[in-house]
Amino acid sequence: MKNLVISIIFNFSLFILLLVGIQNSSYKRKVNLLINETVNLPVSFILGSSFIMGSLTGSLLYANLLSKD
Repeated sequence: MKNLVISIIFNFSLFILLLVGIQNSSYKRKVNLLINETVNLPVSFILGSSFIMGSLTGSLLYANLLSKD
């Protein structure tokens, strides 16, 4: 449980830093979803949020595996 809380706090901190860091980003693209496209988003936000979601998902899966043992 302790590792899960630390992971969530760490990833939330990364997300806040990401939001602060993309303020001056001018290169924007649309993300093509299966049904529709998103609004123009900075590329750094797309990459950063993908990294953070992957990190959070990995830590949740790891915590789930530890709880089953």
